[in-house]
Amino acid sequence: MIAKLHDSNADALFDAVLSLETREECYRFFEDLCTVPELKAMMQRFAVAKMLHAHRLYNEIVAETGASTATISRVNRSLLYGSDGYALVFERQEAAEQEEKKADAEL
Repeated sequence: MIAKLHDSNADALFDAVLSLETREECYRFFEDLCTVPELKAMMQRFAVAKMLHAHRLYNEIVAETGASTATISRVNRSLLYGSDGYALVFERQEAAEQEEKKADAEL
């Protein structure tokens, strides 16, 4: 993380996020924490990141998300040169999906 942001306030915020246990708790917390535009911007960036990770084209991403090409480029830079936060999340989500498929197949 950017050194300027790495402090006790950031730690407290991330500890709060880590304490959430359900999707409903996340909805409640982020609704209180963020404005609707802030939350929509984060959701859009995450959707863009997922689509870039899936090797979707910029014009498809613009059409589906409404994101600007500047936003898409910014997210792409994070994917390529960032702290690998997106990669970590995508890896874990993909592993969870595989486990779920495996469990379903065993039924």
